[in-house]
Parts: sequence; structure tokens; C-alpha cells
Amino acid sequence: MNYYLTGIEGMPKLLECCEDPMRYFKKTLYSDAFRRFYQENVPTFDAIENGYNSVIDKEQFLENMAEAMAEYALSKVEECRKKSEKERLQLDLNMMVAVFVIPMVLEYKGNSSRPLADKIIASWKKAFPKSNIQAAEFSFVEKGFHKKFCYITTAVCESFQKADNCYELSLLRDYRDAYLAGLPNGEALIDEYYDVAPSIVKHINQRENSYEIYHSIWKKYLSPCIALIEDGKMEECQELYKQMVFDLKKDYFYLQ
Repeated sequence: MNYYLTGIEGMPKLLECCEDPMRYFKKTLYSDAFRRFYQENVPTFDAIENGYNSVIDKEQFLENMAEAMAEYALSKVEECRKKSEKERLQLDLNMMVAVFVIPMVLEYKGNSSRPLADKIIASWKKAFPKSNIQAAEFSFVEKGFHKKFCYITTAVCESFQKADNCYELSLLRDYRDAYLAGLPNGEALIDEYYDVAPSIVKHINQRENSYEIYHSIWKKYLSPCIALIEDGKMEECQELYKQMVFDLKKDYFYLQ
């Protein structure tokens, strides 16, 4: 069997598991979608693992696999005529790699899995220099993306070039975990937020004036929320944050 050819042909297909990865990045859908996509692509992982274990230049073998996928993605983006279409497709591709492709590679748990994930990240960064894909296992994504990622707040802070562990993000995360999660309906509120927040951020990022939008979110909602937390006004902060999600959902969540 030609493991090299099977792997080269299979790598781009990993990106075609679904056309809208954001659709499945929800608490009720992600796990089943991941399992389905993974099973569909096991033959590709088998071929890569068998090839990796038999070739002499293992590093080059995996590099070729990773570049096949990155080059395919880049060609698809370059086929788009409009800038907005290019940006939208790249966002979807980044999401696909981050929450499906790399977790699937690591889920296989072969000798080739971790080094292949590293090669994918390197090749993806080369093709899309502005991307910041990280290696994450399925268990981390499945358990963590609902509770540990502050999508909207993180997006705002990134637009201001604030670090992930900046004071503002740390304070709001502590508020969520120490106060909001302990309320009778707190977990439900958090789950609802994380079901809509990724799509909101995606649609804002597609706008040419995304920086201005994030600046407005900061001024109108997040900065006042931080001030309320610092003053010990937890309930007022909760109401303002809920209002922010409601307003942003109305303006950006339902966009096509």
C-alpha cells in the first residue's frame, strides 16, 4: 500500500469534514461531530502512522503531509475574489484546524501524532502568518471551551494588544468562576453565553471596522463591568454583561 500517497491525498480532506465548523462548536453538538469526523478520517491517520514508522526521513515525511493541507487551504483562500470572502474562509479554516483537525490528529495517539500536530502548526503559520493555532487535545477542547475561554472579552483585549493573562481578563474570569458559576442559574447562563459568543466574534472579525466595534464594546460594557466588580457590585455587573450579550447577539449572531 502506498502510505505516502494515501496520506498526501487524505490531509486536505481533513479540512472538508464540514463547511461550517462554527456550527458544531457548541456544547450539544461538538462531541458527536468530532467523533464522526474522526472515524471518517481514521484511514488517513493509519496511512500516515504506517508510513511514519517505515520511512527513514520521518521529519520530512510529516512535513510533506502538513504542507499538503496548508497549501490546499491557501489555494482555496486565494480562489476567493473578495477580501471579505477570503477573511471569512480563513476564519472557518482556522477554526477547523484548531478544534477539529489537530484534536483528531492527537486523538489517534500514534507515534506520528504529536510530531504531525507540530508540523501542521508550523506549516499553517507559514501559509497564514497572522494565525495563532495551538495544539489542543479533544478532551481539553470539549471540557474547556465552554468554561475557560472568554471569547468576547478576549477578542476585545486582543484588539488592544493586551495579554491573555492581563488584569482585565483575569478579573472577569474570576468573576465568572467564583461568582457567576455559583448562582442557581449561573451554569445555564455561562452555557448560553458560550453557545453564541464564538459566532458573535467571528462575525465581528469579518467587519473592516472590527477594531472600532471592539472599542465600543469595551467602553459601553466591559470597562463598566470591571468597575462594578471592583466596587463589589456583582449583580449590577451580571445585568450589564447579560445586556451586552443580548445586544451583540441581536446585532451579530444571526448574520449569514
